[in-house]
Amino acid sequence: MPIRSLLAAAVCLLAAANASAQLHLPQLQLPQLPQLSDPLNNSLLRDANRRLLDRTDIGDLATSRLKLVDKLLRQHRDVLEPDPHGEPVVRHEILAWSPSEAGLAAARAAGLTVTDMEPGASTVVLRVPDQVETAVMLERLRALDPDGVYDFNHVYTGSAAGSMDQAPTGGREASPAAAPRSAGKVKVGLIDSGIAREHEVFSDAAIVPWGCDGAAHPSAHGTAVAALMVGRSERFHGVAPQATLYAADIYCDSATGGSAARIAAALDWLAREQVAVINLSLVGPSNLILERVVAGMVKRGYLLVAAVGNDGPAAPPLYPASYPGVVGVSGVDKRGQPLPEAARGPQVMFAAPGNQMVSAAVGNPPYRTVRGTSFASPIVAALLAPELRQPSPDAARQAIADVAKAATGSAPGVQNKEIGYGVLGAAFRLDPSAFR
Repeated sequence: MPIRSLLAAAVCLLAAANASAQLHLPQLQLPQLPQLSDPLNNSLLRDANRRLLDRTDIGDLATSRLKLVDKLLRQHRDVLEPDPHGEPVVRHEILAWSPSEAGLAAARAAGLTVTDMEPGASTVVLRVPDQVETAVMLERLRALDPDGVYDFNHVYTGSAAGSMDQAPTGGREASPAAAPRSAGKVKVGLIDSGIAREHEVFSDAAIVPWGCDGAAHPSAHGTAVAALMVGRSERFHGVAPQATLYAADIYCDSATGGSAARIAAALDWLAREQVAVINLSLVGPSNLILERVVAGMVKRGYLLVAAVGNDGPAAPPLYPASYPGVVGVSGVDKRGQPLPEAARGPQVMFAAPGNQMVSAAVGNPPYRTVRGTSFASPIVAALLAPELRQPSPDAARQAIADVAKAATGSAPGVQNKEIGYGVLGAAFRLDPSAFR
């Protein structure tokens, strides 16, 4: 086969692999990322693959993501449907933000049913009658209660750009980085999928779980993210193993997991627990309800740290990372270069390792390579946690300023669209080549 044909084939395969991971829902057991195979031991194809990992021209990943959304909606059309922009939402559900009694009365008069109204919660879930389209009812409700805030119950997904199914290779033991300074109790929050608590990295970890009615639903994504925050073993070291992790599972192996309603409920829980720094390695569209909840927490001095996503540098902003006040985190490779699939823009406040690195995995092997902004965000969150023990607007600003002093790759105080104020936590990247 001509060299040009081999390279073209490699480009197509890698583009498909990167795109298929953009919308991975941990609880849905979607197909794993296709692996570039080399049955003929063709070194040319392997070399092309290695070169492609460094490319910045990786195609229109945003279009690929929408195609995957369409596939997801087809597979779960009984419980999911598209909003007018094609984003997945929970079928026949509308979210209301702190609705008034008059607003609830108007909703009931329109035929809506209040299905989920927790005491003290800022959001209410309204059920739309089966015979009425969700979008039509949303517009009707907004007209009936123009002072209210209503939106779809959007579904958010993990911001990984790798299948997490490749075992690390190498011959020598990893040398963990030293943990950041800490005096007294440190809390850090996580809103993600489930954690494999039986993994060796969590044997001494203090983890306070929430969600799924107490049932355990371990997933690859949640396990890898949590390990980077508080995991520790003889051969692995997360950023803040001394911290207590408050971990909310918003997926619970459900097709409707990861909804805006569950994220809001998890944020309410973490606020009650006074967990000042919270990681969200999740991406999705803008949502009026989630925007209000996030804005309220930012105003009270919480630091929400979120992955900016892997839809490509030209893609529209993803949320919650792009909400004002959120610490948006991008990913870099081992050379400190931005990942080609990572989002760019003013929402990027920092960057951290997000490629050619190892984290904990579900099953065997117990450690696997990971890639994506999902795995950069928890590093920054865990670095911020010791700096902000209680929510406080002034202390939150100071915590960001303090960690920014250690950032590299950018001029001090200058924010750019690729790595923000610079790269943090490079010492916590465990290279596969140094891991046995």
